[in-house]
Parts: sequence; structure tokens; C-alpha cells
Amino acid sequence: MAIDIGRREFISALGGATLTWPLAARAQQTTTPVIGYLDAGSPDKSAPFIDAFRKGLSDTGYVEGKNVTIEYRWADGQNDRMPGMAADLVGRRVSVIATPGTTPGALAAKAATTAIPIIFSIGADPVAAGLVNTLNQPGGNVTGVTTLGVEVAPKRLEVLHEVVPTASIFALIVNPTNPVLARSLSRDAEAAARALGVQLHVLNASTDSEIEAAFAALHELKAGGLMIGPDTFFNNRIEQIAALALRHSVPAIYQYREFATAGGLISYGGSITVAYELAGVYTGRVLKGEKPANLPVQQSTKVELFINLKTAKALGLTMPPTLLATADEVIE
Repeated sequence: MAIDIGRREFISALGGATLTWPLAARAQQTTTPVIGYLDAGSPDKSAPFIDAFRKGLSDTGYVEGKNVTIEYRWADGQNDRMPGMAADLVGRRVSVIATPGTTPGALAAKAATTAIPIIFSIGADPVAAGLVNTLNQPGGNVTGVTTLGVEVAPKRLEVLHEVVPTASIFALIVNPTNPVLARSLSRDAEAAARALGVQLHVLNASTDSEIEAAFAALHELKAGGLMIGPDTFFNNRIEQIAALALRHSVPAIYQYREFATAGGLISYGGSITVAYELAGVYTGRVLKGEKPANLPVQQSTKVELFINLKTAKALGLTMPPTLLATADEVIE
């Protein structure tokens, strides 16, 4: 009799354990934080930037697939999809929404939630864009990183004018589906053009065919140089844009180093990979319990100049010695 009772107690305890273990496992899984990653580009073309974001995360102790999950949403260059994707992430109750490299994504996320923390990385002024109250005290649920995309636009025109001093007409390509950034870039670049005494044409492109059309228009406009406004849509097409500039024999300048290494003439500005990495760090810090309202917006103050001499020779240009002397890297 005693043996039977002991056996029944053992079996009952074992049965209880089999029910408890899965419940415990599920409970542990639900505690794993989930990052909603909202990007204006596509996963194949944004791979280096994702790696930089993951590096920033790992610096704070979070590794994707180990102690954090990332749900990716890709707009594939269609910024009008941002509000729907942001709302979807909010509906899934993610722990934090990261919107590196996309002003429309950051604005869509902010419009979708006042509770879930949001980390951005943008080239526009986040205060002027309405994302934060001030840089030092963001307030609310949003903070992140700025890359001086707009602030150095006038300097990019100056550098380009130094390379082609005889040119009196220049062009700027912006993405009209990113109106906050496009307006700021256009305004500042036009002011710089007036100061230099040159003419500036602003061209819009938000599709591959529109990029082709914009380059085709440069000849009719007699543009002696081209600026590309920093935008995720263009970031995902850096090699295509560099090749078009060479094919149309137009000296072109962009913000990021990747443009010069892809065959573009000049890049001048902050680092996109550093910005993504910093966004990853801030995302990790928020997951650890810090509040976006108390995390100052980080400003990327380092500006780098890269020159591709091979492209310069192909365009028949002689780079000014003063510019070459100040370059962070000369690609030959």
C-alpha cells in the first residue's frame, strides 16, 4: 500500500513537472525584449548598416537571437508605407522602435505611439522636425542621433564649386517623399548658392526611373556639378548613382564615404555606419531601462572628406591641392 502511494505521488509530481516546464519556458520567452526595426530601405542593400546597428546593440550586451529579438519592417523606398508599418509594430507591443536612417519612419513612429520608446538616426534637425523638444532634454518617448546631413549641405556645395570653379550652374537631387529633409536641404543649399553667386536647380527623385530622368536633365540644365541629398532611398542606390554620375560625366558629391568608394567623385559629411551604431547603443540603453526623455540627442560632429582620384581622372578633373591636403582619404 505504501509502495503504491509513493508511486502515485511520484507520477503526480512528474506530471506536474511536465506541465510546469513548458509554462516556465514560455514565461522566459515572453521576457525577451523585442525591437521593432523600421527602415526605409531594403534588407539586401542595407546589410552594412544593419551590421552597424547590431554592433551598437552588442556593445550594450544585447545580441540578436540570443537575448533580444528584432522584428524588421522594410519600406523598400516607399515612405508612404511607414505609417502602416509603425502602427503594426505598435500593435505587436514591441519594447522599443528603432528608425535608423529615416526621418519619415521616425515621424510615423512618433505619430503611432507616445508610450513605446523610439530611437532615430536622421540627417534633419530633430527639433525642427518636431521629434524632440530640445537636443539636451528630448522629453517624451523619442531620442536618437543626428548626422549633420543638412548642416553641411552648404559646405558640400562649396567643395564642389572648388573642384569646378568655372561652373555657374549646379543641381541638387532630393527625395520629395521625405519632405522634412528635402525642404531643409533645398533651403540651405539655395542660400549657399546665392552666397557663391551660382545658380542651383533642385531636382526630385523617389524612384529608379526618376533618378535616371534627373541625370538626363543635367545636360539640358548645363549643370557643372551635382549634389545628392542624403536620404535612405539614395543610400540604397549609391553604386547606381555613382555609375550614373560617371556615365553623364558630371562631378558629384554625396555625404557618405560609401559613395566615393563606389566610384563617386567626392563624399563629405558624417558617417552613416557610425550613426547606425550609435542608434544601436541607444536602443540597448533604453532596453536596460533608461528613458528617451533623459537621453540627449547625440550629434555626429565628425565630418570627413573622401576623394576618388580615379574618378577625377576619368572626368578630366584636376583636384585642388588644398582639397587633397585636407582629405581624410584619397582613393586612387
